[in-house]
Amino acid sequence: MTETVTDASIEDLIDSFEFLEDWEERYRYIIEMGRKLPPMDDALKTEASRVQGCTSQVWLVCNVDENTPPKLSFIADSDAHIVRGLVAVLLMIFSNKTAQEIKSIDIDDILERLEFSQHLSPNRANGLHAMVKRIQATAESYC
Repeated sequence: MTETVTDASIEDLIDSFEFLEDWEERYRYIIEMGRKLPPMDDALKTEASRVQGCTSQVWLVCNVDENTPPKLSFIADSDAHIVRGLVAVLLMIFSNKTAQEIKSIDIDDILERLEFSQHLSPNRANGLHAMVKRIQATAESYC
């Protein structure tokens, strides 16, 4: 993982997960993160913003600031509590970064350190990867 992405919030998240003793506690923590997400305007919840490949409904929208290089920030929501928490994790990792920074993130390493591959159901894991692919494709379009 490159230094530009190893910011405190990601390391804090990984530390928090390591501190929690079992996955029941981690799931509660993920759900709590989702509850803290700002609400997404219903007008943004369109078929175009819906992430394909997720069993739950997930909507993802990118906002681009006017800086040079521009930073991408993402607004997202889901109709499922745990998935909404996973959305919050991804927004923490990917939002407010340039397209190049997003491309350089070793998301597989981060997800491995969070132990998501071992503890998410196949449907949730597929949905998580669909969200990551959507974010990465969006970043690619700004490179």
